[in-house]
Amino acid sequence: MSRSIESVQGNDQEKRYRVDDKPVVAANVHAAVLKQEAHQFNNKERLSAYFTIAAAAFGLVSDGYQNNLMTMANVVFKKLYPQAYTADVSTRVSNALLVGAILGQLFVGLICDRLGRKTALVATTLLIVIGAILGTAAHGANGSPSGLFWFLTFSRGITGVGVGGEYPASSTSASEAANEKMISKRGPVFIMVTNFVLVFGGLLAVAIFLIVLSAAGDNHLQTVWRVCFGIGIILPVTVFYFRLRMLSSKLYRRGAIKHRVPYWLTIRRYWKSLIGTCGAWFLYDFVTFPNGVFSGTIISSVIPDGDIKRTAEWQLLLATIALPGVFIGAALCNPFGRRNTMMLGFSGYLIFGLIIGLAYDKIIKITPLFVIFYGLMQSSGNLGPGDMLGLVSAESFATPVRGSLYGLSAALGKTGAAVGTQAFTPIQINLGKRWTFIIAAICGVTGILITYFFVPDMTGIDLADEDTKFLQYLAENGWEGHVGEDDGGALVKASVEDGTVGSEEEDEKA
Repeated sequence: MSRSIESVQGNDQEKRYRVDDKPVVAANVHAAVLKQEAHQFNNKERLSAYFTIAAAAFGLVSDGYQNNLMTMANVVFKKLYPQAYTADVSTRVSNALLVGAILGQLFVGLICDRLGRKTALVATTLLIVIGAILGTAAHGANGSPSGLFWFLTFSRGITGVGVGGEYPASSTSASEAANEKMISKRGPVFIMVTNFVLVFGGLLAVAIFLIVLSAAGDNHLQTVWRVCFGIGIILPVTVFYFRLRMLSSKLYRRGAIKHRVPYWLTIRRYWKSLIGTCGAWFLYDFVTFPNGVFSGTIISSVIPDGDIKRTAEWQLLLATIALPGVFIGAALCNPFGRRNTMMLGFSGYLIFGLIIGLAYDKIIKITPLFVIFYGLMQSSGNLGPGDMLGLVSAESFATPVRGSLYGLSAALGKTGAAVGTQAFTPIQINLGKRWTFIIAAICGVTGILITYFFVPDMTGIDLADEDTKFLQYLAENGWEGHVGEDDGGALVKASVEDGTVGSEEEDEKA
């Protein structure tokens, strides 16, 4: 086995030894180099960072569109198939995306860290396109409505894996690229290319539905829903080329751990942050997802004639009222801090959830007032946990495990969404419709407590700082292994004694 010694920056304590042409470096040395090079780029890397941020935005627009596609589709299917499209079927079709998303967030989060950001992004794009094509072409055998809805359940599940995978893949890439270009503005930039486009995707889904409905008419609802599903194919295709050409961030190329990943040490370091991100995301999605999916049905129930077009118009207003919360959260996240902004948003669930819930019988008689308060509750969600959860989950964990822990946090969130969607109709039937809003208020209080005690605030902190601390923490706990991608990686040990590397057997194990 060949070995050589090379000096790093002329410091006797910073020796690199080569084993099979791989440098063997002390953990503190590699951490120092990682920190030093985190913001040094050539022209190609500089351009790639901007493309990565833009591609994340376009990719997550597709996610927002898919997340909200069933909002008006539920109303249409209820009109087309009043007997077949029961509450159970509606929940199953809506939950298919969520189940797929949970799997996507977990597995693609791992792929992000083990195989690379680019591989994960290309895979998610392909899955969304395949699922959207199948959903658009969905048919039941011999025109069977039951077969149609099982086909849609399957296709929405595939789409969900891609949609779920977009969360860790796009968000980790965007946070690292934004950190490379603009640390002080990382929070607002991240919010605008993640939560803003997710919310805008929902607004776009309702707007496109209205346009297609106006063009096709109420008598061609089959055409309406299939065209809306088909447009979902176009959105992810627009970013496919750019994702093929992108580079992984320098933080990832220098800090990735693809083999012998120290998961137990990772949990020991980040357990408190994980309770915060997982718990808060569960509560947020438990409230926001069913209120998004079934908001069209809720509004339809308070409109005297339940007209589809009028329902869509009120739904568009609801989505528009919810949008400003994203901008307010982006403006507050730096001066007010991530944690405080998230608690402020959860307090909106408490206030507006109680207002609507306690005055439900009176407020539903005034449709504009009901929609305004409903929109303000959703806007509060966007301002706080909607904006902050992705940002906090991307900032709280080191680059080598960022995708996995972000995916785990988001998957717990989608689990909350699945539970909320499954429980939504039974709550309405057994407790009354007002209780969906009262429970939202209870979730708001719980969210404030979890955020205060468990969510870290990384406002203004360079992501490279946590990477260096994480690497040194691993070394202090006896971990040794290869860090970085092949072109910029090194075999990192707790310490490297001058003139010795360790036995060949030890090197091969590492």
